[in-house]
Amino acid sequence: MTVEAARRVAATVGAAEAGRRLDLWLAAQLPDLSRTRIKALVGGGHVSVNGAARKAAHRLKVGERVDVVVPPPALEVLAAEAIPLTIVYEDSHVLVVDKPAGMVTHPGAGRSTGTLAAAALAHAPEIAGVGGPRRPGIVHRLDKGTSGLIVLAKSRQAYDALTAQLQQRTMSRRYLCLAHGVIAPHDGTIDAPIARDPRSRVRMAVARAGTGKRSVTRFRAIERFAGYTYLECRLETGRTHQIRVHLESLGHPLVGDATYGAKRARPHDTLPADLVEGLGGVALHAAGLSFVHPATGETIELSSPLPNRVTRLLSHLRDVRSRPAPRHVDRRL
Repeated sequence: MTVEAARRVAATVGAAEAGRRLDLWLAAQLPDLSRTRIKALVGGGHVSVNGAARKAAHRLKVGERVDVVVPPPALEVLAAEAIPLTIVYEDSHVLVVDKPAGMVTHPGAGRSTGTLAAAALAHAPEIAGVGGPRRPGIVHRLDKGTSGLIVLAKSRQAYDALTAQLQQRTMSRRYLCLAHGVIAPHDGTIDAPIARDPRSRVRMAVARAGTGKRSVTRFRAIERFAGYTYLECRLETGRTHQIRVHLESLGHPLVGDATYGAKRARPHDTLPADLVEGLGGVALHAAGLSFVHPATGETIELSSPLPNRVTRLLSHLRDVRSRPAPRHVDRRL
């Protein structure tokens, strides 16, 4: 195991930065760190101004030198949890699980227990040494509110082979989703870079040309309703929140997605609130997965049926569409 070294940052306060609080200045200098982490660095004596420790509220002066030592995060051991899993495929190298909406893939900010990683560790203890200590065996992830197929590696050989397939874009991932609005083209490709939204630490956004990471989503409309489109999406890249961000950038956020634009007023919304709340997340399901088996070279193709949480929405929309239009009665007769 390689031990990560401490990161050292040194900078001099410029004229435009004079008068700023030390913690706010640090947040601008170290955008990858949370405010909580920065506060801990200052309180733990890892930040000095002209060689002396200062409080977070210290007002900086022109020419002051700020030195920061960012220790590597402490390695944490993930505890196995005996949580039931829906296993779609398994052998000595690979484990494929049908993840329910509401389950977090691996521990992170705001969730340390009840994760897919902890459940997989209880089911297959041998994955403990595969990948990172907090995400054993995890090859790719699904958002908490997304359901469907996710592949884990049970051996180092499998992990290296599967992550390589992701990077080379030879692993196929097919999603089904329900979006707001009527998407006009039958099919298309969204090729737009994605980066962290500078206005929010929890959101991603389509970035301006020349920035962010290239992100490509191919889509095909399956069924259209008044105010909604049921579609299939295939990923060529695997960025955080990619489908959600790409569709929202077209003005068609997914049903149930409170993070990406679903709060705007939509005159054609006809889905009852209880059905949307019953999603337990976003109307997005990882329905298909295809990869080359890391040991046998065989192509493994797997599918997962659309869960009831989404089929209930489609059934309602189909029922509304099939109802006869109200007849106009001329009451003057």
